[in-house]
Amino acid sequence: MHFVSSCLIFWNDYPSASSTSDLGAKSPEIRGVTFGYLAKRGQGETLRKAGRINIQYQRVPCYYKASLKFKIDTGSNRHYLAFVVENVNGDGDLGFVEISPSSSKGSWLAMQRSFGATWKLDIPRGTEGPYSLRLTSLQSKKTVVANNVIPANWAPGQSYVSNVNL
Repeated sequence: MHFVSSCLIFWNDYPSASSTSDLGAKSPEIRGVTFGYLAKRGQGETLRKAGRINIQYQRVPCYYKASLKFKIDTGSNRHYLAFVVENVNGDGDLGFVEISPSSSKGSWLAMQRSFGATWKLDIPRGTEGPYSLRLTSLQSKKTVVANNVIPANWAPGQSYVSNVNL
């Protein structure tokens, strides 16, 4: 039997059906065309039609040649902020994301994981940017601060790049 080893980077940017299934929240879920790319040339459709398949996988550290990037969710507004965190070095799983408005003088508000790499917060009244973000890795517990990375005039759908990474 011949086995092929590959490194594949993917993440869900939508709520996963597997997060409530018997597979559990930590199981990867690959859908549609993406799954077809794992097949031999010309066999993508056959693989997609196979249904649920057990895949052996292992999480490995990633090291991007880029800083952390925060893409603001299109549903965000001045009362609700959600964003996807991209280019996370190291173990790639964030355990904590906290936000601090420039006016708070160092106090941090804990954000909640919405799904996948998306974090959210109901913004307290009177709170305005720019916002700094403190991110802590789940496995290594390494912490970095992206100072004033989300500007006061942030907009849904926009991305903001920090100057730090884990």
